[in-house]
Amino acid sequence: MKKVFTDFRSAILFITILPAGKNVTYSPLGMIKYFPVVGLILGGLLLVFDGVISYVWPSAVVAVLDVIFLVVVTGAFHLDGLGDTADGIFSHRPRQRALEIMKDSRTGMMGLVAVFCILAVKTAGIYCVKTTGTHFQTLALLLIIPSYSRSAMIFGIRFLNYGRKEKGTGLDLFEKQMGLKDFFFVLIPMAISLFLGYKGLVLNLVFLITILSILGFYKKKLNCITGDMLGAMNEITEAILFLATGALIVF
Repeated sequence: MKKVFTDFRSAILFITILPAGKNVTYSPLGMIKYFPVVGLILGGLLLVFDGVISYVWPSAVVAVLDVIFLVVVTGAFHLDGLGDTADGIFSHRPRQRALEIMKDSRTGMMGLVAVFCILAVKTAGIYCVKTTGTHFQTLALLLIIPSYSRSAMIFGIRFLNYGRKEKGTGLDLFEKQMGLKDFFFVLIPMAISLFLGYKGLVLNLVFLITILSILGFYKKKLNCITGDMLGAMNEITEAILFLATGALIVF
């Protein structure tokens, strides 16, 4: 039981700025499976935040503030990875040079464009969900989509090899191959989505297609993955799911 709490708290501290106690032992391999649970916590906090500010501002403003809230509570950790990944992959350089570009702390034009586009897509998706969905649909989607996007990183860790020879942010996550049991908590957002009826089934299909598309793109471009690319995977998945569910609710 102590190890469970250690792994869970380690996951919270790794991908959010939320407090999880002091002197937490870093548990890179143990924490991975808890990413979807941390995503549910973020979704729950987003629900509360969204509910409070919806009494003050209209949906357009709330959608923007919801996105900013997600950026703040994650310390822009995944957005940083998105920017670095875009700079590297879209530099059209050989693999090793692209990986070196990703390590550069400076953000280039492609990184800025990628971050702007993802934030814009998330905002548009959340606005559409809030203005066209029922109250229950809105609550459910705000809760589970952050969990889906954190789940996406588990697939990246499992199905692609780490791309750096030297130590990097994500190296510790790849020291042991993951098994099916590490995907157990991914079932939680999927189970909740079933309360949305057939739209929940479509949501799961979109999630799987998104994962396969990102992994296929990474494999084709660099045939590997890094910590930055995991962060980008999270951000892209979250944006696509918010946008897709916005359209799904309309129909």
